[in-house]
Amino acid sequence: MSVAPSRWAGRNSAKDVVRRDIWGQLVAAGVNVGPSYDRIPNFVGADVAAQRLSELDAWKRARTIKCNPDPPQIPVRLRALYDGKLLFAPVPYLTRGFPYLRIDPDRLAAKGVDFETAATAQGFVEHGEPLGFEDMEALDFCVVGCVAVTRSGGRTGKGAGFADLEHGIFRQLGLTNADTPIATTVHSLQVVEDARVVIEPHDNALTYIATEFELMSTGARQAEKGGVDWPRVREDQFRDIPFLAELRSRMEYK
Repeated sequence: MSVAPSRWAGRNSAKDVVRRDIWGQLVAAGVNVGPSYDRIPNFVGADVAAQRLSELDAWKRARTIKCNPDPPQIPVRLRALYDGKLLFAPVPYLTRGFPYLRIDPDRLAAKGVDFETAATAQGFVEHGEPLGFEDMEALDFCVVGCVAVTRSGGRTGKGAGFADLEHGIFRQLGLTNADTPIATTVHSLQVVEDARVVIEPHDNALTYIATEFELMSTGARQAEKGGVDWPRVREDQFRDIPFLAELRSRMEYK
């Protein structure tokens, strides 16, 4: 059966190949949960991977957690809320006039909102507090969605470039630094050889990778200096992300 090209295909041909392979392997093995293609794929064992992540000392010490909004990380967001963490999650695809939501477990409990609802994208958009990047607190632990990862910390998402863009913004605003852990949860089939994921200058390396079978510490560290390389931000990102041009203006000329 032929599959239509990913909407983000063509930006990096090597990453296009590995993403297509991973999506197909998950479906062939029957470990995908829901649609897999052209997204951060949900998988059997995502709850176990989230539990492994929460056993890290870095997680336990963290007061503020940033997590991507995709379905396979619902257990991560749920774990953060039950662990009493202040959770920050982006608007899916950054398509609204504000980029982020603050999800406070104490406020949810006071309002009678159950954590299972608030951990879903629809739930945190409804019950979270809208925020601009400049209104966010410093982040102690960051979780990103991935399609493919390597044991040395390489990663690729679905190809839209949202994760690397937001982390550049975090660094430029001082919300994260070179020591802030960046982690993900994936199925073991999503772990590939180092050569299969090309690391580009704007890519952020993973510090930790949790699967249904194991927890990996990659030893990777972020660059000492970081920020947004605005000339590399694509025109379609400025077109599709409502607040991005205004944010660039504020950040460059403040």
